[in-house]
Amino acid sequence: MEQKRSCFFFLIASIGLYVVLQNTISLYFGDDTKVINTAEITVGHQIFGAYITTVQIVTICVSLALFIGVNLFLHFTATGKSIRAVSSNPELCSIYGISSNKVVLIAFALGSTLAAVAGILSAMDTNMTPTFGFNLLLYGVVAMIVGGVGSTRGLLAGSLLVATAQHLAAFYLDTKWMDAVTYIILILFLIWKPLGFSGKRLKKVEV
Repeated sequence: MEQKRSCFFFLIASIGLYVVLQNTISLYFGDDTKVINTAEITVGHQIFGAYITTVQIVTICVSLALFIGVNLFLHFTATGKSIRAVSSNPELCSIYGISSNKVVLIAFALGSTLAAVAGILSAMDTNMTPTFGFNLLLYGVVAMIVGGVGSTRGLLAGSLLVATAQHLAAFYLDTKWMDAVTYIILILFLIWKPLGFSGKRLKKVEV
């Protein structure tokens, strides 16, 4: 119970910090859209009847490379294995001499780096405003819940499902329905498949 309260406290604190930083950026840099990619606007490359820009191709390639790299890091390095162990049972890791605080800081730095890369790539594609990152955050959370917490394969499946549903909604309905479809998927999974695609509960070993 105490651990759940602590997680809830940090969740609320992080959201509050996000709001403060967002408004600070708006105060000093303004709310207008900042153009990051100054290259000449082109139609893009036609693939199977659809058009994709160079920036989007780079985004896909970088995302795949990072996904593979992070998976290799988590499964084949000592630090990665420590991160997985601490996420499963920090108390047991402390008994074996693994510093949970140090591992959490490393995981936080790794996650922040990945989020920064995602933000830069997204800004290169759609330009940047002080609030544009919040939708990316929400989509990431939905994809994580749909895929299943702790499952990298499930995360990939959840991301593909959310992205496909969004673009089908934009194509057949309207772009205004993209967010609505995302939250409908989230609600359906929370009701009928709360553990996501993985269907596995996080294991916790007590000693």
